[in-house]
This record gives sequence, structure tokens and C-alpha cells, in this order.
Amino acid sequence: MTEAPAPPGPGPIALVGSGEFLPQMEAVDARLLSGRPRRAVFLPTAAGPEGPERVDYWLRLGSDHYRRLGVEPVPLRVLDRRDAGDRAMAAQLTGAGLVYLSGGNPGYLAETLRDTAVWQAVLAAWRAGAALAGCSAGACALTAVADDMRTGETHPGLAVVPELIVLPHFDRIEDWAPGIVVRRAAELGPDQILVGIDEDTALVSAGDGWFVEGRQQAWIIDRDGRRTGHRAGTTVALPSAAGGPNPVMPAK
Repeated sequence: MTEAPAPPGPGPIALVGSGEFLPQMEAVDARLLSGRPRRAVFLPTAAGPEGPERVDYWLRLGSDHYRRLGVEPVPLRVLDRRDAGDRAMAAQLTGAGLVYLSGGNPGYLAETLRDTAVWQAVLAAWRAGAALAGCSAGACALTAVADDMRTGETHPGLAVVPELIVLPHFDRIEDWAPGIVVRRAAELGPDQILVGIDEDTALVSAGDGWFVEGRQQAWIIDRDGRRTGHRAGTTVALPSAAGGPNPVMPAK
């Protein structure tokens, strides 16, 4: 059966707390690809500093995941600024129905892709209607802030959704970084919103809001660190990505 074409204009954004390429995220990716070309381009860039074995793991996992969904997997081995400036690499994003940034180091991911041919091709694919997803480090990099996990420095994110700052793995993040929620809330700029996304959970743009999908919750954290949870199946009023993403319809 031929998929109905997606409406023109930028595609949806998915910010995922964890679980990329695992069975629990299959339904989310299937909906992101609905009505879009059956071609998923995925970048393991954030894992580049972890070495070739870890990169190969992500590429195998992603390829198997998209084959299970009946989608052409396009693993794009962009690991450093040289790769990201390669126009042959950038050309592989043409015709994508989904572009996916997987996990690792948010700051490394943002600084590797920023102002490169590959990043411009990612944006062009998204503006042409492809869905754009980031999990963990990928989710952070798509928003306003991307911490460098090696140095502890904070870098600007790639700001596809410039008003948001994401804390992925939110149900576990205080175990790894005690006090980070209150600390990051106190650092918010005047127009920024702090969002926590639990593991195996996604926040997906849906028209004028964002729809929660997956196993757990998404959270809005105010400047005093108070949290409001939103369970799967609910819509959260948050700013849309620049360019007005096309909606992904909530699951029935």
C-alpha cells in the first residue's frame, strides 16, 4: 500500500528520553514515518568519542530497527567535523522520511554538526517534510543547551526548538547528577522552558502542542524546580519548533 504524502513544510520533531532503536520505540518511529518516505537516516555522531565499537553498535542497532519497520536504513557515519563537512555524506540525507540523532555526548554532537554541510542537509530534509528525532544527547542538541559530558562545559544546542532545554533519562538523572534539576531550573533564561523526559518516552510535536508517547511521562519544571508530570496520551502546551512542524497524529 502506498503511503499518503505528508503535507508540505517542516516535519515533526521528536524529543526522546531514551530507548532509540529498541522495540519500545517502534510505535513512535512508525508514526513519525507515516506518510513519509520509507527512508531513515541516522547519525551516531554523539557516540563518536566512545570509539568505533560503540559507533558500530549504534549503526547495527539502528539498521536492524528500521528493517523491522520495513524502512530503508541509511546509517550515516558522521563522527567528526571533517565527516560533517563532507558533501557526499550530506547528499545521503536527500529523500529521508526520518532523520535520527542517537545518544552519547550532547555537547560533542552539537559542536560537531554546527554550521556544516551535513547539518544544513538535515535542516533541508526537515524543512522539506522529514521527521527529525533526537534521543538523549540528540534530544538535548536539538534544543537550546547541550552539555559536554567530557568537560562539564555547557554549549549552545542546535536550537531547532530554541525555547526548550531538555533533561533526558529524567526518571534516573538525579542518580547520575544530584541536584541537576534545581540547578538547571535556576539557570533558565527569560524565554526558556525546562522539560524532563523519562526513559522510553517521547515528546512529539503535534500541531500547536506536543504529544507524550511511550512508557512514562514528560515533565515541565518551573524556576523553583517544581515538576508537573504529563502521562503518555496527553498533549503539552509548549512552543513549536521554528518553522511550524507538521503534526504527528496521536495514537488512537
